[in-house]
This record gives sequence, structure tokens and C-alpha cells, in this order.
Amino acid sequence: MARAQPITGEAAYRLYMDHTMPHLEKSGGKLLFFGRGGRFLIGPGDERWDAAMLVQQSSPAAFMAFASNTEYLAGIGHRTAALEDSRLLPLQESGW
Repeated sequence: MARAQPITGEAAYRLYMDHTMPHLEKSGGKLLFFGRGGRFLIGPGDERWDAAMLVQQSSPAAFMAFASNTEYLAGIGHRTAALEDSRLLPLQESGW
């Protein structure tokens, strides 16, 4: 739904997360961490991340089911409006 007044990317992402969390939790997922970012301590000097998050999901299949859920996808416009760029890095615990 288009807004009468423009909002910030951060505000749009907050709308996306408010919409997304119930669907993530219903799929068995859990938000472990969300924090503000900035410039890299070690990394490309011309790159920065405004925020980063870590989400736990029980399996790749569970994540894909969540990500293709039509009720979840109904709110994806807020994410699209909020993000200039993004990264999705699947991780698997190694037990070190």
C-alpha cells in the first residue's frame, strides 16, 4: 500500500519486520540478532552495512517454505522499498 507521505528506509524496514516476524516464527524460525552497522573495521573501505541480522531456521527447506509463503510475500514491498542492497549468507553450525 503506497503511503501519502514518504518514509525512511529504516521505517519501511520496520514495517517489513513487523509483518514478517509472525510468519518467521510460524515457520519455526527465530530472530537471534538484529543490530545497527556502519563501516567495516576490516573490509572494503567504500562499503557499509546499515544493519545486520542473524536468523535461525531449522533447515534450508523450512526457510524456503517461509520465503515462498504467499502471506509473507504480501509484505515484501516494504523490504524492497527499504533496501538499496542486501546479502543472504546461509550458515551451518560447525561445532567448533
